[in-house]
Amino acid sequence: MDFRILHDASGRELSYLLADRETAEAVLIDPRSRDLPVITALLREKRLRLRWVLRTHQHDHLQPMEFARLRQLGAPVVQGEARDGARTAPNGEYLDIGREQIQVWATPGHTAHCLSFAWRDRVFCGGLLALDACPLQPYPADAAALWDSVTLRLFTMPGETLLFAGHEVPLQAVSTVWAQRRAHPWFAQMDRDAFITHWIGSDRATCPQTALQG
Repeated sequence: MDFRILHDASGRELSYLLADRETAEAVLIDPRSRDLPVITALLREKRLRLRWVLRTHQHDHLQPMEFARLRQLGAPVVQGEARDGARTAPNGEYLDIGREQIQVWATPGHTAHCLSFAWRDRVFCGGLLALDACPLQPYPADAAALWDSVTLRLFTMPGETLLFAGHEVPLQAVSTVWAQRRAHPWFAQMDRDAFITHWIGSDRATCPQTALQG
């Protein structure tokens, strides 16, 4: 399998391309429509057929043309939020890509319908750990659900599991479950009640930097 990180420096956002070399099938995770010229050129250069477009989360109410533009890639758009033209995937479903499979996890909290995607030893978790990093929504939509998604799903994975974010921090696009369990400024240093109380309060503007904004 080929694995490539696509970095949008202007928005400090990260997308990911996985491709099976033998079948020439590919999947994009969290592509941005403004990157379509680069993405289509890359797929053409590598002679790849796009199998899936996977979205960990979306803010289409703030970007009304984003979904329609991503559909121009010609592959099913998989996301947690149901809408015309989207493919919703139940928790635990496996999506085939060549000889490989990617598992869909329901991980709500950053938005109500967030997904994460698990492949081999890594999880693409979008905005799951980036409580204040997403410029379109710098706070959890559901603090209780987010706490449970992180602590009961993500943090139960082996410590060496790699976590790939949707938003960068300087010199860091990837972390591990072990590092985040020990050092995340929210989930490693607060309990559930304190976390929920903070995020339903009025002091969202005074939040600490997240260790891995993803």
